[in-house]
Amino acid sequence: MDVQASWRANARAWFARALEDPASARFPVIDVAGTIVASAIGTLEIGVPNPHCPRGRLVRLANVVTVPEHRGQGFGTAVVRDVVAWARSIDADRVDLSATPDGQRIYERVGFISTRAPRMKLVL
Repeated sequence: MDVQASWRANARAWFARALEDPASARFPVIDVAGTIVASAIGTLEIGVPNPHCPRGRLVRLANVVTVPEHRGQGFGTAVVRDVVAWARSIDADRVDLSATPDGQRIYERVGFISTRAPRMKLVL
């Protein structure tokens, strides 16, 4: 199986599982005249409790997208607020994200703050 087919198959399986458990993921969308123009994904991550995450319940906010012709109308802010409200409803300790410079003002408007923690990764 090629890389494209592999990740797509894995993504389909992941979304199918996530849709069965509304406490594990959230997928808000904004529809305008039958077309989705904005969306986001929130996923619950369970980790070791620590001083910054006392219950070990972290929501990861990702894939916040508004199609270009619908930007500046509050749709991005609305889907972010939806994920934050969901995070509160499932007793998460915090919501984390990686912001692009273009999206930073949306997150700041909702109350996110920048951190000094560097981001690193190791692809396996």
